[in-house]
Amino acid sequence: MALERPSWLARLRGGLARSSDKLTGGLGAIVSGQRSLDEAMLAEIEDALIAADLGPAVAARITAKLAAERYATNVTDIEVREIAAREIADILRRVARPLDVTAFPRPQVILVVGVNGSGKTTTIAKLAHLFQEQDYRVMLAAGDTFRAAAIEQLRIWGGRIGVPVIAGGDGADSAGVAYDALAHAIAAGSDALIIDTAGRLQNKAGLMDELAKINRVLKKQRQAAPSDVVLVLDATTGQNALNQIEVFRDVAGVTGLVMTKLDGTARGGVLVAAAEKFGLPIHAVGVGETIDDLRPFDPDAFARALAGLSG
Repeated sequence: MALERPSWLARLRGGLARSSDKLTGGLGAIVSGQRSLDEAMLAEIEDALIAADLGPAVAARITAKLAAERYATNVTDIEVREIAAREIADILRRVARPLDVTAFPRPQVILVVGVNGSGKTTTIAKLAHLFQEQDYRVMLAAGDTFRAAAIEQLRIWGGRIGVPVIAGGDGADSAGVAYDALAHAIAAGSDALIIDTAGRLQNKAGLMDELAKINRVLKKQRQAAPSDVVLVLDATTGQNALNQIEVFRDVAGVTGLVMTKLDGTARGGVLVAAAEKFGLPIHAVGVGETIDDLRPFDPDAFARALAGLSG
């Protein structure tokens, strides 16, 4: 008899365990037992929050809240984490937004960008699966034509989940692939078309030209295309994710974020720093490699799991 998979909440907690240990371990070392909250402790707490990849702005916000509520009184580790979780959730609620299929006429065209190795191609398959669960008809386009492995990987995923994949040959014009895919998606009555793109950051000018060309050819068929430009981020890159957001926002006009590989790092706090700094919608997070290990972003669950709290 097959074992039932843990719930998504349990998987999220498990996936964030290393990030949570980094945060709670740092705070626990400072607030052991009961101590009166003073300037010295606040400075230590702020340093621990920054070390947990939450970023200076978020760390300052949390310590300011601690000072306002508990200054000169005894605090426990749990009380500090509760206040931190509330502040983190408040930041994240403002940006939590599912990737919904709302375009009319169909299909919704979703351009997916990100550096190579971020989990972009796998994330595309997982997003397609999420849409399938909502009874949407999905088509994929293998627009990363510079990596034969990316095309083959997308074809394999498409076969597994029963989603058609439009692809050209190795080195084909990615804009041409996108154009053909949109024509196929319109003819097939697809609800969503998800387009993979190359993930080269070494040459920003080349990347900008390529993405601009894809946008131009899509608009020849649908003026509103693409509906979304989603940036896939690898949580293991830590603070470097903030640099990627800045570049792709400026180059590609990113409209939302997905963060992958949270289960492989202690740097998951960077998602909070990204939310505070850029305010871009966060659509989903990934905590594993299987097809259903990417789910819509739940800010409250994320905040409490990161702070090592139940409920």
